[in-house]
Amino acid sequence: MTLPDTMRAVEITTPGGPDVLKLTNRPTPVPKYGEILIRLNYAGVNRPDALQRAGSYAPPPTASDLPGLEGAGHVAAIGEGVSEWAVGDEVCALLPGGGYAEYVKTPATHALPVPEGMGMKEAACLPETFFTVWSNVFMRGGLCAGERFLVHGGSSGIGTTAIQLASAFGARVFTTAGSEEKCEACRTLGAEQAVNYKENDFVEVLRAEGGANLILDMVGGDYIPRNVKALADEGRLVQIAFLTGPKVALNFAQIMMRRLVLTGSTLRPQSDLAKTRIAEELRNQVWPLLASGRVAPVMDSEFPLAEAAKAHARIESSGHIGKLVLKIS
Repeated sequence: MTLPDTMRAVEITTPGGPDVLKLTNRPTPVPKYGEILIRLNYAGVNRPDALQRAGSYAPPPTASDLPGLEGAGHVAAIGEGVSEWAVGDEVCALLPGGGYAEYVKTPATHALPVPEGMGMKEAACLPETFFTVWSNVFMRGGLCAGERFLVHGGSSGIGTTAIQLASAFGARVFTTAGSEEKCEACRTLGAEQAVNYKENDFVEVLRAEGGANLILDMVGGDYIPRNVKALADEGRLVQIAFLTGPKVALNFAQIMMRRLVLTGSTLRPQSDLAKTRIAEELRNQVWPLLASGRVAPVMDSEFPLAEAAKAHARIESSGHIGKLVLKIS
């Protein structure tokens, strides 16, 4: 396959609002040892992209400065040492950055086959969200069948994925959302109860059920002490983001007396090996559920690559349900 010297891409011209995203031309990346080059059909749009655009989530030093942490397309070139993929293979992949472009390179072990029967648009929405949910809810949080699981922001990409996976593996699922429309969407996906946080207190709902064994939170701020109250004894809180801030006053006596576990992680800074291990578990545990249709990404909207700014405005409005994508080719 003959590769072009340059490609279309969307760059962050300066930290700021969605309008700082501009279409440009960049040199086509060249895969290094252990990497593959993907010609992308679609790229997922995620909140970390918006944080990077705003200047509050810098990419790792070795990553592209272009936003974009997931995508799907065809393998266009292979670096030395790669044997598991061939040019032309259909893949979706977790990316270190650079997804808002026609071509992107990533470690070969961070790519997974497009699930049987799934289109590229849907496959582009899998890696960032499924890597995050699986590693935090199941690997770090240790969710087991029969446990009570609460995920905040149930209508987000993370939330819709967490609801489906937790339900598929036998947990009792609870969630929060900001409207009845979003709550109903969450119940349709498998949530036993969806709490409209503008009208009801999730702490009271969970305490009435005996408390949550595991909570996945990306809100932070004053939700942190409320999450502690909502946990059952020996419960676990996994923090993956801070939409309302990381600092709060917290009574640690409750953690000691009730034997609670507070933990968390971010995906992007983790080692290539850690991400490879997550990919292996996803291939074995989750990809069969996707192929069977038991679990599927919830799609909100699609935008052309040149309209990435509109996609960012949409995700920051919090009016979406599920995932947003950029159509690249």
